[in-house]
Amino acid sequence: MFKLEPDLNPPIYKTALVSSVAILLAFAASGLMFWAFGVNPFTAYSEMIKGTFGDSSGLSTIVQRAVPLLLIGSGLALAFRAKFFNIGAEGQMLLGATFAAGVALFVPVSGVLGVVLFFLAGFLGGALWALIPATLRERLGVSEILSSLMLTYVAGYLVKYLIGGPWKGKSLVGYNYTEKFPDWAQLPRLEGTYINWPTLLLALVAAIVLQIVLARSKFGYELQVTGGNPRAAHYAGISSGRVTLLVALISGGLAGLAGAGEVGGLHGRLLDPAQISLGYGFTAIIVAWLTRGNPVYAILTALLMGFVFAGGDVLKVSLSMPFRVVDVMTGLVLFFLIGAEPFLKLKLSSVRVKERASA
Repeated sequence: MFKLEPDLNPPIYKTALVSSVAILLAFAASGLMFWAFGVNPFTAYSEMIKGTFGDSSGLSTIVQRAVPLLLIGSGLALAFRAKFFNIGAEGQMLLGATFAAGVALFVPVSGVLGVVLFFLAGFLGGALWALIPATLRERLGVSEILSSLMLTYVAGYLVKYLIGGPWKGKSLVGYNYTEKFPDWAQLPRLEGTYINWPTLLLALVAAIVLQIVLARSKFGYELQVTGGNPRAAHYAGISSGRVTLLVALISGGLAGLAGAGEVGGLHGRLLDPAQISLGYGFTAIIVAWLTRGNPVYAILTALLMGFVFAGGDVLKVSLSMPFRVVDVMTGLVLFFLIGAEPFLKLKLSSVRVKERASA
């Protein structure tokens, strides 16, 4: 006889298998969407692979898209591990871009010091924006899911106000964005690509450092206990409020760094929110979910979602499909991952008939 039992600590092979099956099912469902558009799914996926992995420009695009996803996803992995569900990374990214743009446009600095202040301002903007839902949760019991999500729209309208009002470029007519950043604030790129290497380096370092902090520091231990059993954390004298505020600052700050990297490394000015981010803050939720609370795994999962974004560019150019098919694909990935959760949380165990009878 067999029965279902809770599986509190599923082995890594089971997690990898269930997640892989969920992703494959999501891609299969996306194939139905391609078919509805009148495009053969095998043709669509063939074009995506040829235009990304089969082309040097496509490969660089995967990495370019993966950089903000890695920064945001590694921070969210830490936050989700602590059971702080920060859904507003998109808004925190926009605030980081805004704070960094303020330094580039209005602070009389340059050189290495200017770049350091540029990134610090980006981190500060995102961190402060994330601190609001964290404080509301700890002081008033407000759901951070709702408050962080709602603040995303506030951030978007704030950016639109600035680029269409007080920060609008004086030499621009009919366009809502700021003047071009000075040369020092336009981050260097890898030759022949749109990958700005300072942000790429920061993203890789952040993922590795966060994994070390999680595994080998007192704060990492407190975070894991708080996320695993808040009551046990309370009895152990661990301040769950302090842990929540710290993971909010870290996850929001890294989202802010991503925003700074996008405006400094790609655009060279502050512009419309839809141009700053392609929905990286929301897609990074999937990146973080796939890591199962391990920030360093975001290096792989960010590349996976970077492939989806880069593949969307290919489908738009090669098959005249709307780029928004990417939104549907990422939504399906998240849908199937959530649907796969019961298979991770439960396990099938054998029960002897004699034991069952005596019970």
